[in-house]
Amino acid sequence: MNLLMSCSALIDGLNQRVGRSVRWLILAMVVVCAATAMMRYLFNVGSNAWLEVQWYLFAAVFLLGAGDTLRRNEHIRIDILSQRLTRRGQAWVDIIGTVLFLVPMATIIIVLSWPMVTASYLQGEVSSDAGGLLRWPVKLLIPAGFALLLLQGLSELIKKAAILTGHSPDPAASDPGPASPTAGGAL
Repeated sequence: MNLLMSCSALIDGLNQRVGRSVRWLILAMVVVCAATAMMRYLFNVGSNAWLEVQWYLFAAVFLLGAGDTLRRNEHIRIDILSQRLTRRGQAWVDIIGTVLFLVPMATIIIVLSWPMVTASYLQGEVSSDAGGLLRWPVKLLIPAGFALLLLQGLSELIKKAAILTGHSPDPAASDPGPASPTAGGAL
């Protein structure tokens, strides 16, 4: 179990570094968007390439940040169901959901998107818009993002199994949950 926990820690570290890096792309997106708008409205100069850069940056943030979102447990879940379960029950729901849904879905998307990436690269595919950009770099984000998500799913499986088998303490068990309002204050 120690080897698996070490692998999990490596995956967590990878997704954390990627997540921290892609956050800077949000700033780049804002700068590109503002510059594009200023050029269009102040100087009547537009560029499809700069619009596509914004889309590419958004795709990179969304796809490459998904693994880190899962690592931080900030993905969408059905709280009505999970809040009624014990911590052990929640761990089982996470394991079953990861095995039955996340792993197969991410694997299928990686397998099906890779030929699209290679074909785009080999053909030198360019956007059909005037002044558009190469398409393969943004298409490459699909298998890369889902590979990071798949790895993080495997890391979460390892951590949940370690909690269930008693090899690791449950970090959520020490979480006090939402703060309750104080006696003197109203929400």
